[in-house]
Amino acid sequence: MKLLNGSKKRCRKWRICYCGCLPYWRLTMRRLMAELLKESTLVSAYWNHNSLELFSSVRYLYDQYDEKLENKLKCILHYFERISSLIPAGYISFERKVLALEHGTFSVPYPKENFWSQSSISLCPFKISNSGLIEDQSSEAIEVDFANKYLGGGALSRGCIQEEIRFMINPELIAGILFLPCMADNEAIEIVGTERFSNYTGYASSFRFNGDHVDKKEIDVLGRRKSRIIAIDALSSPGKRQYRVECLLREINKALCGFLDHLKCHQYQKFFKDMGSQHDPNVKGSSGHSEVDHLSQGNPSTSSQTIEGTLANQLLRNHEAHYCSHLDYQQEIGVVTGNWGCGAFGGDPQLKAMLQWLAASQALRPFIMYYTFDLEALQMLGQVAQWISSQGWTVGELWDMLMDYSVQRLRGETGAGFFSWLLPSLNSHDTILLNNSHNV
Repeated sequence: MKLLNGSKKRCRKWRICYCGCLPYWRLTMRRLMAELLKESTLVSAYWNHNSLELFSSVRYLYDQYDEKLENKLKCILHYFERISSLIPAGYISFERKVLALEHGTFSVPYPKENFWSQSSISLCPFKISNSGLIEDQSSEAIEVDFANKYLGGGALSRGCIQEEIRFMINPELIAGILFLPCMADNEAIEIVGTERFSNYTGYASSFRFNGDHVDKKEIDVLGRRKSRIIAIDALSSPGKRQYRVECLLREINKALCGFLDHLKCHQYQKFFKDMGSQHDPNVKGSSGHSEVDHLSQGNPSTSSQTIEGTLANQLLRNHEAHYCSHLDYQQEIGVVTGNWGCGAFGGDPQLKAMLQWLAASQALRPFIMYYTFDLEALQMLGQVAQWISSQGWTVGELWDMLMDYSVQRLRGETGAGFFSWLLPSLNSHDTILLNNSHNV
């Protein structure tokens, strides 16, 4: 509370940047503002918004004893201990990313089946690690948050799987729970600049706080730490319906929305120019404009709008101008992910791995790094990915193979996983190559 009471005057400036040519918004705030928002959350502040998940307070972390919840609290308390001696400087950005349901000149539309089938984009390199954690990778890359549609999921209650753990070791993420609404099927959230403060061991019921973590990631031109977290929510308990074309499109487009650099939408127009602009009734989506209109009180603009008075500061504006003139550097930023939509969500891990590969490739990312967490169903992932790469398949060709497989699954013509279904089609020479290969 001392930090909260002593910092109000210094933290009345946070800004939402509305881009009239793009169906999304980005909010950039001082890291200290994030601390105040988070403290407000943790001392039972309420946010009255019908698209935000209701929560009452952090009491859910200690209303009855649970060792994993005790260790979640240890992470939060450790964070406050760290910042009490050194108030963090710099900025954090929260960006709402949208694939437009209505085609526009300066927006990337929600792709249909024919778009994926006709894509001639080459598949990007596929790197695999059977051990390690997404958050431990040291390069600047998009790190996938296996998100709940409500950002943070059970971070402030009893949840303790991938997303909730990430919110405990990077507590500045908690600020986003206050103002980011439920994600629609055509939306994703990107958060840039949060710092990791804690180490941990275990997962779910075995989760344990394991001491201090010193985040060594560099600072970008906006004063943000070079940590990029993409929140994308997968279908929950999809069962057999995950092989339907509308579900395949929902998942691949959700990943594409997160992986795309939406500030460079004009560079993607040539890949989307043949797509129709009709609204797809199967997509539970947002037009991209409603939230902007709500937050800007009906006046979205190509200029920067502000909340609580003025722009954050002139320095931030200058840095943003410099940053936007050097957007091509994001072409060097790959995707680091894992078993998104699997585990507690119940998706097919082989299918999800291929869909993420397609999305990363279509988003023109230079590589995808995949952590399998030693999942048995993905033991052949490296070999299969190497064979596919050796054939020079395009995004469209791999998509068509997934479609053929999914049709057979729906008809009951095969019960095999995608890898086993694909492998018999390889000739003996290719099979020998597979058996002698371990990495892409």
